[in-house]
Amino acid sequence: QVQLVESGGGLVQAGGSLRLSCAASGLTFSSSTMGWFRQAPGKEREFVAAISWSVITTYYADSVKGRFTISRDNAKNTVYLQMNSLKPEDTAVYYCAAAASFARSPRAYDYWGQGTQVTVSS
Repeated sequence: QVQLVESGGGLVQAGGSLRLSCAASGLTFSSSTMGWFRQAPGKEREFVAAISWSVITTYYADSVKGRFTISRDNAKNTVYLQMNSLKPEDTAVYYCAAAASFARSPRAYDYWGQGTQVTVSS
């Protein structure tokens, strides 16, 4: 059974930082593309960042480029999202997901975590 468990969300002031973690089990983590998505109230789920299994390829949404960094530790089956210079518009539930190939579309991702809330106050 595949499980993705996010942690690290919380309340932070604008300009602050948070690091999200996603621990994976039940899948071949080292060969999976891992992605982060977010969903704000009343909005569709949107792509944030993705990292290939080899760590060679990363991709970011324009809205977070230069502020967020995705990384992974294949030995720990964990993917991270370091979020700096947070803005109120970053407030959302953040989800990690796993896919067989590198992609930005949520439709390409087979497994999802339960999400962690990030709230940025102004």
